[in-house]
Amino acid sequence: MKTIKLNNGVEMPMVGYGVWQIAPADCERCVGEALAAGYRLIDTAQAYYNEAGVGAALAASGIPRSELFITTKVWISNAGDERAARSIDESLRKLRTDYVDLLLIHQPFGDYYGTYRAMQRALREGKVRAIGLSNFYDARFVDLAENMEVKPAVVQLETHVFSQQAAMRRLAASYGTRVMAWSPLARGANGFFTDPSLRAIGAKYGKDNAQVALKFLTDEGIIVIPQSTRKERMAGNLALDDFELTDKDRDAIRRMDTGHPLAADFNDPELAKYLLGYDAQFNPER
Repeated sequence: MKTIKLNNGVEMPMVGYGVWQIAPADCERCVGEALAAGYRLIDTAQAYYNEAGVGAALAASGIPRSELFITTKVWISNAGDERAARSIDESLRKLRTDYVDLLLIHQPFGDYYGTYRAMQRALREGKVRAIGLSNFYDARFVDLAENMEVKPAVVQLETHVFSQQAAMRRLAASYGTRVMAWSPLARGANGFFTDPSLRAIGAKYGKDNAQVALKFLTDEGIIVIPQSTRKERMAGNLALDDFELTDKDRDAIRRMDTGHPLAADFNDPELAKYLLGYDAQFNPER
């Protein structure tokens, strides 16, 4: 499996398995099947409420910890120096590990500066191997990157063929930060799975639209974490090393870029309000 080197020298797989929207009751099975298919990068988050399922699957797999790469994220309700520090320890407990390989701030709201300071301490203490951000764009990304001791190793953004994040990729690269794509298959939007441009390219190589899109993104240096609950799709999303896209193929895919995200605008006040109250549906006391 191809890897990419982060700005602190840590090697990270280019293709991983994401567990967003996988129910806690199903997570252990799905992650176990993903590991059996060959995935070694697993991406979860506190707000997915399935870290324990990921941890159970990792423990049951028998795969040496050194061969795994675990990513999780600190949620808004755990923001700030002290809360974030406690939540990191709780995530480690649920994941049944002494450290995570990559820890991100999940959303650019709340006391994310305090959270990042807690993450820097966790990095120094060996609880984390690399730290970064999720859904931080433009000025907020720059403000944090300029004011913190440790530059973000990764920024996770909505990235797919319809939203290729060209400007953010250039900005992140100026800080040595790698882009990691959430929803790299666009959640099926814009007719992704039947798109004729992707289909025409895939027909030349015996590949489907998802494989062509994931190949394009990884060729661009973008880390991807597709999610599926079907074993055959898990395997298919990993099968990217037996074909090569041509310059013509890549140019055709670049023309699919709309220049803006499809799923979420993090400058939208209504989205901010929703995210700030998100945790209450699971933890009414908060």
